[in-house]
Amino acid sequence: PGDTDLVIKLTAVALATLLINIPFGFWRESVRKFSPAWFVAVHGAVPLVVLMRHQSHLGFAWYTYPPMILCYFGGQFIGSRIRRRRRAAQLAADQSVAEGPGPS
Repeated sequence: PGDTDLVIKLTAVALATLLINIPFGFWRESVRKFSPAWFVAVHGAVPLVVLMRHQSHLGFAWYTYPPMILCYFGGQFIGSRIRRRRRAAQLAADQSVAEGPGPS
């Protein structure tokens, strides 16, 4: 029973970490690398993750780090890719408007 509870807690906190980091990754993609805003975008979720770990009594055992790190940076990655795709779609839309209608 104890192991099952731990796995459920770890899964829940890891998935929450992933979801929390998506907007931070989205924001990070729009700021200059290594700027103060970039550091906040990368590290801003850390207090929330630590709070979740404490509130869930998950602790900081070594075996919790791989899934947590994977979800932390996975959320950052997903958020940045969403931003890139939106920007590419917007540029394509702007370019098609600028070219005007094609030959009829």
